[in-house]
Amino acid sequence: MVFTVVGFLFFSYLGYLDYNVREQFEGKRWAIPARVYASPLELYAGYALTADKFEALLTMLNYRQDAKLSADGTYFKDGLQVRVKTRDFAFWDQHQPSMLMQLSFIETGIEKIIDLTKAEEIAIIRMDPVQIGSFYPTIKEDRILIKLEEAPDLLVKGLLASEDRDFYQHYGVSMRGIARALWTNVRAGGMVQGGSTITQQLVKNFYLSNERRLSRKIKEALMALILEYRYSKKEILEAYLNEIYLGQNGANAVHGFGLASEFYFGSPLKDLPLEQLASLVALVRGPSEYDPRRFPERAVQRRDLVLDEMAVEGYITAEVAAAAKAKALNVIPRPQRSSNLYPGFLDLVKRQLRQDYDEKDLTSQGLRIFTTLDTQVQNTLESTVAAKLKELDKLPHANNLETAVIVTRRDSGEVTALSSGRENLAGGFNRALDALRPIGSLIKPAVYLTALEYPKKYTITTRVSDSTMVVKGQNGTDWIPKNYDHRQHGRVALHTALAKSYNLATVRIGMDIGVGRTAKTLRNMGVTRDLNLYPSLLLGASSLTPIEVTQMYQTLAGDGFSTPIKSIRAVVDTAGKQLQSYPLTVRQAVDPAATYIVNTMMQEVMHEGTGRTAYDVFPKDYGLVGKTGTTNDAKDSWFAGYTGDYLAVVWVGRDDNKPIGLTGSTGALPLWISLMQQISTQAVTLNPPDNVKLLWVEPSSGLLTRKGCGHSKQYPYIAGSEPTAYSSCGQKVFDEDKSWFSDIFEDEPDSEGAAPSNTQPNDNKPKPSESTP
Repeated sequence: MVFTVVGFLFFSYLGYLDYNVREQFEGKRWAIPARVYASPLELYAGYALTADKFEALLTMLNYRQDAKLSADGTYFKDGLQVRVKTRDFAFWDQHQPSMLMQLSFIETGIEKIIDLTKAEEIAIIRMDPVQIGSFYPTIKEDRILIKLEEAPDLLVKGLLASEDRDFYQHYGVSMRGIARALWTNVRAGGMVQGGSTITQQLVKNFYLSNERRLSRKIKEALMALILEYRYSKKEILEAYLNEIYLGQNGANAVHGFGLASEFYFGSPLKDLPLEQLASLVALVRGPSEYDPRRFPERAVQRRDLVLDEMAVEGYITAEVAAAAKAKALNVIPRPQRSSNLYPGFLDLVKRQLRQDYDEKDLTSQGLRIFTTLDTQVQNTLESTVAAKLKELDKLPHANNLETAVIVTRRDSGEVTALSSGRENLAGGFNRALDALRPIGSLIKPAVYLTALEYPKKYTITTRVSDSTMVVKGQNGTDWIPKNYDHRQHGRVALHTALAKSYNLATVRIGMDIGVGRTAKTLRNMGVTRDLNLYPSLLLGASSLTPIEVTQMYQTLAGDGFSTPIKSIRAVVDTAGKQLQSYPLTVRQAVDPAATYIVNTMMQEVMHEGTGRTAYDVFPKDYGLVGKTGTTNDAKDSWFAGYTGDYLAVVWVGRDDNKPIGLTGSTGALPLWISLMQQISTQAVTLNPPDNVKLLWVEPSSGLLTRKGCGHSKQYPYIAGSEPTAYSSCGQKVFDEDKSWFSDIFEDEPDSEGAAPSNTQPNDNKPKPSESTP
C-alpha cells in the first residue's frame, strides 16, 4: 500500500513537471524586448561629414579596427581614407547585404565612395543604424534569437567539448559525464569541469532558481529527462544557445550567444573567429568569474582550456588551437546598448507607440522600431546644451537653469533630436513633453497670421497704433498691457510691430480681429489644448509645452501646411514583416498666402528685430525665420525658428518658476544659434504662392514705388490687397494728397474681420500679462 501511494505521488509529480516543461517550451519561451534604432545615416559624395565624425559613428556602431577587414563590422582608417566592411542589415523597407567600400574625405565632407568589390563608385549607401535603446519587460533580460543552423559549427563543437561530450548519447543526465568531471577535478585540484549536461543547464536556466539544494538537483534531473523525452536534441540545443546566461549589461541580463557576440565583440556571431567563439564558450562556466573586461587573465586561461578540449576531441588540430591561443581577447569596450541612451527622445517614441500597441507587446514581442533620431544632431544638441547652460549660469540671477529643446526636419516634421533637460536622465521630468509654461511673444505670429487672413483689413504695411490702451473686463476690472520697454511707438507698420515685438500694437490687432479667431488659428496650427479666451492670450499668457510649440511652428515652417510631429518611421516584427508605417501626412491648416507674409515678417525679426544677433554668425542671405519669447518677470526664455533644413524650439527657465533674468534674445536664442550653426547646411528659400504679389513700396508712406527709388523695399501682398497709389519717386502719382492709410481703430471691422460675440473677453477676471520680445 505504501509503495502504491508513493508511486502515485511520484508519477503525479512527474505529470506536474511534464506539464510545466511542455507549457513553457512549446509556448512563448522568451519575452524579447523591443529594439529601438536611430535613423540610418545615408552617405553620398558631397555629404558634409568629416573622416573623424565618420569614425565616431563607427565607434557608436561598435565597429572595430581591422586592417584586413576580415569580418562584417570592421574598418581601417588611413588619413582621409576609410575602408569599411559593413554589416548585413534588414531595414524596414529593404535588405542591405554586407558591402566592402572605401570612403575618401576632403575637409568639407565626403569626396567619393567606392565599392571595392565591383571597383565602381557608389551613389548612395545606408549605414546600419545605431541601436539607441530597448523597451524591456519587468524581468530585464535581453537576447538575440538564433537558429541552430545559424550557429557556427565551431561554437557548437566547443560547447560539446567543454560542457557535454556525451550530449548525443545521453537522455538528459550523464553518469559518465559526472564521473569524468569528478575525476578531472580531483586531478586538477579544483573545479575545472562540471557534471551537468547541456540539457540540465538548460533546465536550470529556463525553469529553476540557482539555489543549491539536493531537492532542486533531483528536480533538475527529472525535468532534464522529461525534456529529452519530449523534444529532439536539435530543439534542446537551439533553446540552450538562446537561453544560457552570459553576462550583465548594467541592469539588463545578457542571454544567449547571439547577443553575447555583439556585447563582447561587437560583431554578429557568424563572423567571430575561433578564439572569440572559444571565449564565449568559456563564459558558460561563470560569466562573472571569467568576464573578459574585468578579469582578462582568467578569461584567457579559461578560453585556452576550451581550445585544448576541442583539440583533444579532434574538433581542431593542436596547431590551430595553438594559433588561436596566441591571439588577444580583442574585447570591445562596453557597448552602448543602453535602454536609455537618449531617454528624453525614447520617452516620446514610447508615448507615440502606445497609440497603436499595448505595453506588453512593446516589451515582449521582439519588435524592431525604426525612429527618426539623428544621432549626430542629438549628440551635437547635448554638447551644446551643456556648454551654453554653463555660460548662462555665470550671469546674474541665471542659476539652476533647465532647458528643453526639440529639433525637427523642416520638410517632414520628423524629430531628429530632443533634450528633456540639463541632465537628460532616464525616468526624469521630460520638460520637452511635459513642461507647461507661458509662451510669451511666441504666440504673436499666430495673431498676425489671423489678421492677414483678412487682407481687406490688414496687409504687411498697414499702420497700427502702438499706444496705451485699456481693455475692460465684464466686472469692471481694467487690463492695461505695456510694451517691454515701457514706451509707446506711435503708428507703426504691421511688419515692424512683429519684428520689434510691440505688445500694444499686437493687442490692438488681436482685439480688433477677435481673441476667438486667434484661438481658432492656433488650433488650426496644431495646438489641441483648450485655451482660455482672455485678452492676455494675445500676449502668450496661455501655457503650452515645447512639443506643442514645435507643432505650432512646424505649420509655419511648412508654409501653412500642417505635418504631425513624429518620432517613428516603421515598426517591424521578428520575422521582418512591417507592422506599422508612419508615412508623411500633410494637410492645409492655414492660408498659405498669409503664412508666407508672416514668414517674411519673421525674417525681419531676425534681420532687424529681437533675433538679429543670429547674423553675427550666419551669412546675411541665410533667410533665417524665427521669433523670441519672454514671459512676465523674465521667468521663461523662448526661441522658435527654422533654417532651410531644421526647425528648433528652445525653452530656458527654472523648474521652480523663479525669474532667471534672461529674455528670449539673451537666453534661448544663443543656444539656438550655437546649435543651428553646427547642424544646418541649408538657407531658407521662401516661395510666394500664386496669389501673392511682390511689390516695391516706399516704407515711410506705404505707396508704390520702383526698385532703387529712395529707401524702397519689396513687400508681399495678397492679390487685391496691394496699394494702388504711387509715390512721387515712382513713375505715376495718384492723388498724392490723399493718405493711403485710414485709422483702422476708428471704424468697426467689416463683416469679414468682425469677431463673433462669443469670442470677446468674457471672463470676470482678465489675466494681466506683459509679453516681452
